[in-house]
Amino acid sequence: RIRKLILKGEWPDDTAEAILAHYRALGETDMPVAVRSSATAEDLPDASFAGQQETFLNVIGEDALLDACKRCYASLFTDRAISYRQIQGFAHDQVALSVGVQQMVRADIGGSGVMFSIDTESGFPDAVLINAAWGLGENVVQGAVDPDEYQVFKPFLDNESLTPILEKRLGAKSIKMIHDRDGTPRNVPTSKAEQQSFVLSDDEILTLARQAKIIEDHYGLPMDMEWARDGVTKTLYIVQARPETVQSRADMGTLKSYAVKDPGEVLLTGLSVGSAAVAGRVSIIESAGDIDRFIDGSVLVTGTTDPDWVPIMKRAAAIVTDHGGRTSHAAIVSRELGLPAIVGCGDATHVLHDEQDVTVSCAGGEDGVVTAGISEIKITEETLEALPETKTDVMLNLANPSAALRWWRLPVEGVGLARMEFVVNGAVRIHPMALAHLDRVTNPDARAEIEALTAGYDTKPEYFVDRLARGLSRIAAFCYPKPVIVRMSDFKTTEYADLLGGRDFEPHEENPMLGFRGASRY
Repeated sequence: RIRKLILKGEWPDDTAEAILAHYRALGETDMPVAVRSSATAEDLPDASFAGQQETFLNVIGEDALLDACKRCYASLFTDRAISYRQIQGFAHDQVALSVGVQQMVRADIGGSGVMFSIDTESGFPDAVLINAAWGLGENVVQGAVDPDEYQVFKPFLDNESLTPILEKRLGAKSIKMIHDRDGTPRNVPTSKAEQQSFVLSDDEILTLARQAKIIEDHYGLPMDMEWARDGVTKTLYIVQARPETVQSRADMGTLKSYAVKDPGEVLLTGLSVGSAAVAGRVSIIESAGDIDRFIDGSVLVTGTTDPDWVPIMKRAAAIVTDHGGRTSHAAIVSRELGLPAIVGCGDATHVLHDEQDVTVSCAGGEDGVVTAGISEIKITEETLEALPETKTDVMLNLANPSAALRWWRLPVEGVGLARMEFVVNGAVRIHPMALAHLDRVTNPDARAEIEALTAGYDTKPEYFVDRLARGLSRIAAFCYPKPVIVRMSDFKTTEYADLLGGRDFEPHEENPMLGFRGASRY
């Protein structure tokens, strides 16, 4: 009833004229604009209110502009906004809303995404995380697309002779949002070329990361930003900046770690959100219209989420989605609620079934795993202040680049052993000679997987150098400027053979501990 009252109301003449005068002052008749809500309870340091109020894209003409502004005000009283205020304890009559009108960036024929000036999973303050997809940014925010993911090391951004990119992960990007002939947004499939290409060049990644650092320095706290690239001018724009609401207020003095004992068969993998693990029963909900079927305390499995899903997300033990990246709605709300989530699994709603017992684990770094059955979960909690001082400097053994950043709070003096072969095995996965001579790989499945992993790279050897360098860089980043000791690879021929394409290049040895390993590979 409140929404209807607002939508049926008329603008006061002076207000309508003021809005239209500024619209005309943009200089172009019927200029396309974005009409965006900004409520006083939004983007607080302790509550993001992610996506609760409406945004309207590609609004053209004076009547459409006035109508869109009115609809923004009405969106203060959507079911989902009311529900979220109830959860967060905000009084409904204490929330006010302003409407921002911005010239449209032609991201429909360019690209867009989300950026954080902090690592969203570990809270590591020296990393910038960027997600990117083709077309308008709504798909990235809502988690409807699996975006590219880039991570940049902030302390080296001031040195323009360096390219401090710690991670470049190619997303599937199977759809993009464009403007239809009448100007309304719609999703279309992306081309194979778009799916196999990175949305941003290295220079663009660094440009955005430097802007993130400037914005964070200006506000004095970690920030959550949205960006867009105009497809005509190729100009990059920051279209929104707000405080990051989870890691910046996390308890820095306690380190909680989870371990899954005797996990069952791996059913699914995806991007982990958080570092916890949970065992429970699956509840598959494919549309917001079916949320009344959700069973409290179960593992919510769905394609993607939007703000309408928040009431049941709050009641879930864990969340698993087919689509989305670390900056999607499902990921942001899961962090805020303190729930483990695995996003971008691809086919969770196809592989899992209702009432199935599973264990959801985000304890292994960037890759989350769903395994069969209810496994025992061990939780270890350490208070960092209670750790005793040692006369001997303590360094870590680290081998998993994807988990490295989560240890940044430990009072250690660096890394005493980083074994290169573990980085090759975990981050590269392909035999180096298979990359240099793909034509000599006889297994068609291995060839297809190598092609998929190296998509986006100009040459296949470049993939090896890139993945190895960035894997070791992630290990070095968490404790910079303390030292990291890297031990060169001492793979045995049997271990090299297990890499993708490796069987075509490795000899059979009676004793792999000696032979090639001892003679040339240590």
